[in-house]
Amino acid sequence: MDLFTSSERLLQVKGAKFQLSDGALSEGFKIVGISKKAASEDWETVYGEKHFIPNRYTEAIIKLEKDKDPAQNMELHCRVYDEGFAFRYSFDSVFFDKSWLKRELTRFDFDADYEAWVSEKAQSAYRKSPISEIDKACERPLVIQRNENSYLALGEAALVDFARAKFIKSSDKDYSIGLDLGSEVSLKKASYQTPWRFVMVGQSPGELLAHNYFVQNLNNPNQLEDVSWIKPGKVIREVSLTTQGGKACVDFAAEHQMQYIEFDAGWYGPEYHDESDASTITVDPNRSPGPLDLQEVIDYAKSKNVGVILYVNRRALEKQLDDILPLYKSWGIQGLKYGFVNVGTQEWTSWLHNAVRKAADHEMMVDIHDEYRPTGYSRTYPNLMTQEGIRGDEESPSVEQTLITLFTRMIAGGGDYTNCFFADRVVNDMGGKAGQMAKTILLYSPWQFLYWYDRPEGSPNKTGGAGKNDAFIEGSDALRFYDQIPTVWDDTKVLEGEIGEYATIARRNGDSWYVGSLTAGTERKVNIPLSFLSKGNVYEAEVFYQTKQDLLDNKVSIDKMEVTNETVLSRDLLANSGMGVIIHEK
Repeated sequence: MDLFTSSERLLQVKGAKFQLSDGALSEGFKIVGISKKAASEDWETVYGEKHFIPNRYTEAIIKLEKDKDPAQNMELHCRVYDEGFAFRYSFDSVFFDKSWLKRELTRFDFDADYEAWVSEKAQSAYRKSPISEIDKACERPLVIQRNENSYLALGEAALVDFARAKFIKSSDKDYSIGLDLGSEVSLKKASYQTPWRFVMVGQSPGELLAHNYFVQNLNNPNQLEDVSWIKPGKVIREVSLTTQGGKACVDFAAEHQMQYIEFDAGWYGPEYHDESDASTITVDPNRSPGPLDLQEVIDYAKSKNVGVILYVNRRALEKQLDDILPLYKSWGIQGLKYGFVNVGTQEWTSWLHNAVRKAADHEMMVDIHDEYRPTGYSRTYPNLMTQEGIRGDEESPSVEQTLITLFTRMIAGGGDYTNCFFADRVVNDMGGKAGQMAKTILLYSPWQFLYWYDRPEGSPNKTGGAGKNDAFIEGSDALRFYDQIPTVWDDTKVLEGEIGEYATIARRNGDSWYVGSLTAGTERKVNIPLSFLSKGNVYEAEVFYQTKQDLLDNKVSIDKMEVTNETVLSRDLLANSGMGVIIHEK
C-alpha cells in the first residue's frame, strides 16, 4: 500500500506489510472507512527549548479489512504537519491477540541516490554515505540531503513498548530504506500499535533542528499531575567517591550556581559485578580508597540547596529497582543516572520506560546513559530529564563531528554531552575552551553535566575509575560563563548552520539571551544580527572567544559591549573554535 507520494516523486512510503509468526500480513486489504480529525494548539512545556510548542496537524484514520477475512482488520493513522508527516499502524486486539510481529516491511523509496549522515551505533562517529551504501542498520533520526534547499529526517517517535527500529538499505528497490527491528514484537504487549514513523522536511539543516519539537508532538501529553519536584540544572560529577570529594563538589556547585552533584560509578561496589548491592554504600576499592559517608554529603548538600544524583548500573537496577527507589527517596536523593541499560528489544524497551515511570512514582528524576536514544517520552514523563545516546566529550569528538551531531542526533531530543573544560582533550582533540562554551548553548540538555573530567579544589586525587586526563578546576574569569548559563529555554532560534561545518543558535531564558557559535575546519567570520532582541531596549553583551594567542596560553578572551536589536555582532572565529555570548538587559 502506498502511504504517501510527494508531488515531485521525491519520496514514496510503502507500508501495511508485516511478517507475523503465523503468516504474512500484506496484500488483500481494502479500505472500509476513513475518518478525519485535526488539532491546532500550543501546549506549555514543563521545560524545554521553547516554553510553548505549536502542535498543528490533520489526521486521517484509515480502516482496513482483509478481503477474505473481515476479522483481520487494522487501522492506519496518518498525520500531516507543516514540519512533516507521520504514520502508525494499529491492529485488532481480538484477532491479533496472540500474534508476534517478526518484521515490519515499511519502506521509504527515494527517486535518486541521495546522501545521508550515517551512524551505526548511538555513540559511534557519523559518516556521509549515499543511500545505496548503507550496508548496516543505522541510527535514527536519519538525515538525508536532496540538494542545497531540501533536507529530510526519517525517525520514530513514541517508542515505549515496541522494539527499536533502525534504518537499513532495502533490497527490494534501488535507493530504498527499510526498517530493522531490534527483536520480534508481541502485539499484545505493544498495545496493538506501532510507534510513529515520521519524515521531517526542511529547506535547511537548521530548519529541521528548529522543528525538533515535532517528535514530542507525536507523544502523549504529560501524565504527571505534580511536576514541582522536577528541576533542570547543571551537574558536576564526583569521581573520588569520598566524603571529602563530595563536600568539595557541593561547595563548588553552591559557589558556581550549579544545582546538582552526581556520585559516579563505584559508590556501592564494582558496577559490573552482579553481587554489588546498590542499597549499601560500599566503595569499589579499584576506584577509591574512601571513606565515603554518603548521608553526610547529602545532608551537607541540602544545607547549601544542592541536590544529589546517584549513578546505578543496569545490573543493580534490574534486580533492585523496586527496593532502591523508596530507599533513595528516604536518603534525600533527587535523581538517578541509569547506566549501561539494555536497549533495542521489545522486552528491554518496555522495561526501561517502566523504570522511568517507577522513578516518577518516587519523585525521582532520571538520566539514561549509553545507547538509549530518545523518541519524545520526556513529554509524557518529564522526569526523564536527559539521555546520552550521543558521541559526547567522553569520546573526544572533533568539532566537525559535533556539528554533525547537532543537526542529526539532536533532532531526537536532549543529549547528555559530558561537557569538558580543563581536561587536556579540550585543547588536544576538540579545538579549545571557547568551543566548549558554545556547545553548552548549541547542544540542549535539561541536565547539563559540566567539567566532566575536572575536579574542584579540595577534592582528593582520583586513584581509579573512568576517564583520563582528569584535571583540577582552576580559578578563571571564564568560569563566569558557566556560572550564568541556564539549561532550559523559553525560546530558541537556529540562526544558521551547515552539517559538519558551522552553526549559530540563539536561546532565550527569561529576559536574557544566550548565543553559541561554532565552526569546524576553516576560519570563519561570524556576523550575527541581534534582531531577536526587544526593540528599544539596551543590553550588555559579554562575548567569550579565543584568539590564536589564547589557544597557545589556554585562555579565553572576554569582551563586553552595549548592544541593541540593530546591532550586528561580528567575530573572526579560528578553525575548530567557537564563542559564547551572554546578553542581559541593562
